[in-house]
Amino acid sequence: MFEANFCVYGVRKIWRQLAREGIVTTRCTVARLMRRLGLAGVVRGRTVRTTIPDPAAACPLDRVNRQFKAPRPNALWVSDFTYVAM
Repeated sequence: MFEANFCVYGVRKIWRQLAREGIVTTRCTVARLMRRLGLAGVVRGRTVRTTIPDPAAACPLDRVNRQFKAPRPNALWVSDFTYVAM
């Protein structure tokens, strides 16, 4: 079935095609067998590159010295805005 569909079907499409043909199985079984056989569906679309690092830029200071446990409530606030969709 994988080769009959130009080697592009992934787990979900193979599982649904098996169900249409009357072969009842679980999706995780199809995934396990495809992994064992080294079969994988085609992933379409481009990957999103969220950050282009500048090696010459200085890294921000680690102001909490990797100690993320606060001595009392509202004493330590940490955040990381790596990617914000716009």
